Amino acid sequence: MTKFWKWKNRRVLNQDLNEEVLERTLYLNGQIAEQSWFDDDVTPKQFKEELHSGSGNITVWINSGGGDCVAAASIYNMLREYKGEVTVKIDGIAASAASVIAMAGTKILMSPVAMMMSHNPSTVAFGEKVDMQKAIAMLDEVKESIINAYETRANCSRVQLAHMMDAETWMDAHKAVELGFADEIIGGIDTDIPVNNCAYSEVAITNNLMEKIAEKCKIEPAKEVSNNTIKAETFMSRLELIKNWRN
Repeated sequence: MTKFWKWKNRRVLNQDLNEEVLERTLYLNGQIAEQSWFDDDVTPKQFKEELHSGSGNITVWINSGGGDCVAAASIYNMLREYKGEVTVKIDGIAASAASVIAMAGTKILMSPVAMMMSHNPSTVAFGEKVDMQKAIAMLDEVKESIINAYETRANCSRVQLAHMMDAETWMDAHKAVELGFADEIIGGIDTDIPVNNCAYSEVAITNNLMEKIAEKCKIEPAKEVSNNTIKAETFMSRLELIKNWRN
């Protein structure tokens, strides 16, 4: 089993209590589970045991492009049920399944250069028509469960969230804070200052590009030319030839 998480614990001085406390940090890097946690009793159990091996508040650093949605859902639930404060910090990217885990934070912070991405779940299916229909129905339900996680944080309607997933939406830190996917930007950047918030939709950009290509490649229909025009142009061309021959 390849672990995609790492714990780092250290004792620090709590200024308010004037005593040493255990500072627990969890790093989630890379792909969320190389193998699915579906029907896996070992990996989720190990993660849970390590999570509850200590107490107190924890900080979760996320830099992941996503992965298994079952693993993400399980980690999300474990972090939500954890008794201490869970501060999520996104230093690189929280995409796909990793964005779901991020929603478990008591507070969610993003680096000024971090990105968050949301899109529809995907799978591989094999079989006949009924099997394909079951796969589609399953993906619809998985999408609804992801929206459930986003809805607890974002100030968007379920319809808006569904459209964002359809379009594969990328958000910078300012846009994530604006939409409620994050609470603050790491470094204390004033979010009240007007900025050009960025939400990038791969589908929208691709469609716009294809429309421009289609416009450039469009073939204009040939203009209708009357017989009289053709005869006049033929007469003038022959007359020009006679003049050139005489000269």
